[in-house]
Amino acid sequence: MTDEEYYNIMDDMFASDGWKQLMEELAENASNINSVEATKDENDLFFRKGQLNSLAFILNLESTLDHNRKEASNESL
Repeated sequence: MTDEEYYNIMDDMFASDGWKQLMEELAENASNINSVEATKDENDLFFRKGQLNSLAFILNLESTLDHNRKEASNESL
């Protein structure tokens, strides 16, 4: 698979209603997970930190790929 094919497949996924719904739900979950008040102890804090890291990766995936595509395009010029 070429880079262009990969980006096209990802663009199709980002345009889907399912992706948009998932992003809304994950954004809501991130707000709940980011609550310090609900943290029970140090282990729970580190668990929440891991959850937030994973959520941030997914929530930022579209913009990260857009940035990577533009960078690759600029390098090929």
